[in-house]
Amino acid sequence: MPSPSRLAHYVLRTNQLQALVDWYCTLLDARVNFSNERIAFISYDDEHHRVAFVALEPYIEKPQAQQVGFYHAAFAFDELGQLLDNYERLKALGILPYRCINHGPTVSLYYRDPDRNDVEMQVDSFPDSASTNAWMRSEQFRNNPIGLPIDPEQMIANKRAGMPDAVQLRRADS
Repeated sequence: MPSPSRLAHYVLRTNQLQALVDWYCTLLDARVNFSNERIAFISYDDEHHRVAFVALEPYIEKPQAQQVGFYHAAFAFDELGQLLDNYERLKALGILPYRCINHGPTVSLYYRDPDRNDVEMQVDSFPDSASTNAWMRSEQFRNNPIGLPIDPEQMIANKRAGMPDAVQLRRADS
């Protein structure tokens, strides 16, 4: 059997449809492809929908405590500058990440939507999947598979000062 060719979309249930549509459209610089009072489909590329929202009935609110199950979705940029530009754009709109980390394979900024779902915005740290996979099999990754905190403001300053992306994308303990 062949594997799927791509992840097409994910769907969130919500009691606050418009708030989630607005938030994700802002986060992803997306557009609404369809929306009514019970369902909405958004996309930021040529896919008909990357994220969908359903408000078909009143749902039980998500518990405050962390629980087993879906943790987050991740969206990737092609270049560090794009991730940092998006950070600055969102910051100007009052949307800040709650966690910023260099995992090693990626540099990632984590955001929380109005329903307390987590979303990762990331950029790959290596130029290709072979290099990434090799690093993930390394002793460094084995010793710390989570990564190290980063400061996007410092990364922006470093970028403006001319520091190469490859240097900034390298985890500090590598």
